[in-house]
Amino acid sequence: MYPEICRIGPIAIYSYGLMLALAFIIGSGLAGLEARKQKMNPDIILSLCFIGLIFGVIGARIFYVLENIRFYLQYPKEIIILQHGGLSWFGGLILGFLACLFYIRKKKLPVYKVLDLLAPFIALGQAFGRVGCFLNGCCFGKTVIPIQLISSALLLVIFLILRAIQDRRHKEGTVFFSYLLLYSIKRFFVEFWRTDNPLFFHGLTLFQVLSIGLFLAASIKLLLLRGKKP
Repeated sequence: MYPEICRIGPIAIYSYGLMLALAFIIGSGLAGLEARKQKMNPDIILSLCFIGLIFGVIGARIFYVLENIRFYLQYPKEIIILQHGGLSWFGGLILGFLACLFYIRKKKLPVYKVLDLLAPFIALGQAFGRVGCFLNGCCFGKTVIPIQLISSALLLVIFLILRAIQDRRHKEGTVFFSYLLLYSIKRFFVEFWRTDNPLFFHGLTLFQVLSIGLFLAASIKLLLLRGKKP
């Protein structure tokens, strides 16, 4: 593992932070290009990506700290040390989504259309983030299984599926809820090979339980969208 890639004088370049930066730069850049293609303001989309990143990271950190509250009560300084890893996607989804939703409504943009635009690039950004997890040595799997890289590869597949849906005629909201559905399936099964999350309910981890709930919600929403006129 390579949690610290190099040092430039007193400044350390951490692999986790570097991959997060790459995820944002590449994901937001491609989202901006897609915005132009869909005749939307790319500057607004880039601002939205930045808002999603900031509040997503804050939400992901808060959720992770609450999940491991006993440790952080003993070592409170660790709460702000992100280079040691410790971000929970579900927390990032909640706070990042709420912040983005507020901004979208403030700009009076079509909510589902914007979420559909962003969804594939969120998955792509997550794929970069999982590589950061691998380099950092967090989110590890059983024995020598590189579950972080497997998760990254699956996220790339999700990205490609969502892009294919995005480029076809679809009802607004389809891409976003397909992302939630595909991610929940991926996360549920990946959890069986991870060893960093304790069992929570009937042999399942907390994130598997949350994934089941997310899968059901996304499935219902997609079924409702199918019944709507284009």
